[in-house]
Amino acid sequence: MGRQSLPSVETMLRAVKERDCSFEGVFYLAVKTTGIFCRPGCPARTPLPQNIVFFPSASEALISGFRACRRCHPLERVGIAPDWLRPLLDDIETEPTRRFRDADLRDHGLTPERVRRWFLRQHGMTFHAYQRARRLGRALGELREGADILGTGFEHGFDSASGFAEAIARITGTSPGASRSSDRVMVARIPSPLGTMVAAATDRVLWLLEFADRRMLETQLSRVARATKGVLVPGSCEPIVQVQEELDEYFAGKRREFCVPIEIAGTPFQEQVWRALCRIPPGKTRSYAEIAREVGRPTAIRAVGRANGDNRLAIIVPCHRVIGANGALTGYGGGLWRKQRLLELEGVSQPDPLELTR
Repeated sequence: MGRQSLPSVETMLRAVKERDCSFEGVFYLAVKTTGIFCRPGCPARTPLPQNIVFFPSASEALISGFRACRRCHPLERVGIAPDWLRPLLDDIETEPTRRFRDADLRDHGLTPERVRRWFLRQHGMTFHAYQRARRLGRALGELREGADILGTGFEHGFDSASGFAEAIARITGTSPGASRSSDRVMVARIPSPLGTMVAAATDRVLWLLEFADRRMLETQLSRVARATKGVLVPGSCEPIVQVQEELDEYFAGKRREFCVPIEIAGTPFQEQVWRALCRIPPGKTRSYAEIAREVGRPTAIRAVGRANGDNRLAIIVPCHRVIGANGALTGYGGGLWRKQRLLELEGVSQPDPLELTR
């Protein structure tokens, strides 16, 4: 694919200033005055813009003479739990209903503050909130299978029936009894060379795959919850495991088609457009006008654009393969720089960068 494209300097400077971890793996910043290179989310003091050099990979930063930061460890793989945290995560999997308190963390040789910071970066919630959401997810699954409400609450670490009911109501908007019919939608973060992605799936199908920094992510997750009549809880399931494996192969250039089962429920027109997108072969592009003609609505070019933007399965339903009539890159919710990188990966001849600055 050649040298990777980078986001605009303005985008990267903003990500550095905000310590935006969704850009992990997308770029690295090196500081000329210290000779050190870091991840975008490094907790160290933000350097002055004029002292920053950006690189698309850690190897290029090393070759240019910079050394790895000892605080953010940019040579470690993004999204993998560090060795110091692994024993705790293994214990959580072994005892999923146990409430691990700060004292338990210290027994593992961990400081609660360090664990809290890691979970906030990786999952957007504290360690204790993560545990609570996992316990709720398991409890909801058992309620759906007919388990006793009071016994389920106590078994999963809730001290009282009212506390369990309150927790269920917060996450589902309904009572434990009504939650028997709710499906669980597992939500997990997936590392990728273009930044962190968020996947949402039931036990059967993948409903959502989006870049974590996309503005519509919260809206899309809400739509999934409504469509499934389910509740969103952190965790993984077979479709999420499968899509992560297939994404790794895709970015390594070893896969061109995805096999993970997906759900593309939308309006009839949206579904027509999304199916048309799935028929665009890798390495090819179509214009919005061509898609409009294919779905039998030749004058509905703007509506096709809106449906394209409402696609909630990035990469898999390849809305990045739709370009302007003049060949320019336009209209990608994940950012035009990502659209360019995806097309480069799939072997599309050099895209027109005309609109990359929009």
